[in-house]
Amino acid sequence: MPPSPPPDSKHRPPRSPFAGPGERGPRLWRAVGEGILAGLLMALTYQAVSGVGSTLDGGPTMVLALAGVGLVLVRRRFPVASALGLAALMGLMPAVAMLTAVAVYGATRQTEAPRRRAALLLAGVALAMSACTGFAPEVGFGSRSYGLALGAVLAATTVIVPGLVGTAAGQQDRLLQALRERTAAAEEARRLADSESRMHERSRIAAEMHDLVGHRLSLISLHAGGLEMALLKESPELRDEAALVRRATRDAMQELREALGVLGPLGRDTGTDALTDATGTRSDIGALVEESRAGGIPVEFSWQGADLDARPARVRRAVHRVVRESLTNVHRYAAGAHVTVAVTHTGDRVEIRVRNGVPPAPPAAATGLGSGRGLTGLRERVALLGGGFEAGPTPGGGFAVAADIPADPGTGPEATGAAPYEDGAGRVAAVEPGRELSTVQRRLAGAVTGLLGMAGVGVMMLFGLVLLDQAREPDYQPPPKPRLGMTKEQVEGAVAYDDDVVRAAAAGREPPRPRSATTCIYPYAGGEAKGGRLEIVRYCFRADSLIAIDRFKVPMVTESPRGGRTHD
Repeated sequence: MPPSPPPDSKHRPPRSPFAGPGERGPRLWRAVGEGILAGLLMALTYQAVSGVGSTLDGGPTMVLALAGVGLVLVRRRFPVASALGLAALMGLMPAVAMLTAVAVYGATRQTEAPRRRAALLLAGVALAMSACTGFAPEVGFGSRSYGLALGAVLAATTVIVPGLVGTAAGQQDRLLQALRERTAAAEEARRLADSESRMHERSRIAAEMHDLVGHRLSLISLHAGGLEMALLKESPELRDEAALVRRATRDAMQELREALGVLGPLGRDTGTDALTDATGTRSDIGALVEESRAGGIPVEFSWQGADLDARPARVRRAVHRVVRESLTNVHRYAAGAHVTVAVTHTGDRVEIRVRNGVPPAPPAAATGLGSGRGLTGLRERVALLGGGFEAGPTPGGGFAVAADIPADPGTGPEATGAAPYEDGAGRVAAVEPGRELSTVQRRLAGAVTGLLGMAGVGVMMLFGLVLLDQAREPDYQPPPKPRLGMTKEQVEGAVAYDDDVVRAAAAGREPPRPRSATTCIYPYAGGEAKGGRLEIVRYCFRADSLIAIDRFKVPMVTESPRGGRTHD
């Protein structure tokens, strides 16, 4: 039988960007709540890492913050893109570090292939370190070497650690899922074994009943036939009674075979009408129609749709029973009437329609040998499969039987072989409250574990940033050049201290001091003499304030070989 066509994808609602695998619906309220929590978490992280420094003004900072919130909201729909985007954004704005940890954890937990997980972690680390290193001077982190160290700390604490934890959690989830599937498979195998045992015992009981009761009924029928032959000439009026006993015994045998057939599974039914793998198929219904035609009943047969050979046995059994019981009733109560048998098999339903017209002659008087349970049994059988059954006279004087059966019904008593008192649904319902409570407990435990994990990641990140800040060398700032108005202490910090040798060399050769000067210093300039003359810089102060800076040159004084002094 060809498979049912898949549902039209055009009418399928589009998947929300905030929904995870297997989730449907917009999930807007959850996205709003997560957006608020992400903003609060980002604000707390911004306060915690404010010592890192950033020269970005309010406009770019707000844009980057909104981008970070947007990326963390779509982490379920686009886990890899969200994780990598936040890792790169962290190099410009360390306040999104905790959001990066959340996205990386979710992405590694959803990713099953080990190579893809490793590639994701390596790409996240590379993006974080590259962004911190490349944009460190522009965003105010400092030198590129400091940006590289900062990127390494952020990548280790918000990419590698959450990625490893997410990998372990994902492997645990898949292991638990595999264990659940194995447990379900073992439970199904046990249930099938129990059902097989029950069906085997039913078949054994049916065989014993057939052998014992059927043997007694056969003897009764045999003796009734002999009595009928013996009374043929002696007492014709008693012969009719003997014939009635023989026919009643024959009917009882037939009904016994039909009743015992219910106890046996498909292929193990006892009796002449045993159910086989072809029961309920198009060829089987056609054979029933041909038997009725051979008995003098004009039957018109039609079949629409695929055959039922691939449908469950209980469905084919029900189709066979409906058609056979309907034709049997026609033989009994409307012999010679025109009959139409129509079977329609759609993708998910099987419809059976058996309708007969008015018989050419009124039916004979009822013998009272019928059980009266034929149509009632059919209604119960169809109801067990979740279908509908209708039977009743037609306006034209005929009779119609209609059954609508699901082509693939759910598990029912006939399928499982469970007895009516074995209420499997009741057992499931009794377990549901505990199962629901267990789900709530797991979610609560997961939330607490997530908060503790985020706190741990935050502590590790702050500890690394503190160590990095303490190991950071302050940038060397050259002292300002001396200028008028500076104090003596500031000038001495910017130049060398007062040198007595330079003061002695300048004595008698320096330009006149300012009249208001109270003191002057002559620091050693450290330059080389050019043309036999040395450049000297004099700083004169008045009341500890620099008022004059004079530059002049004096001749060098050297020692002669005879011990005297000469001027170059």
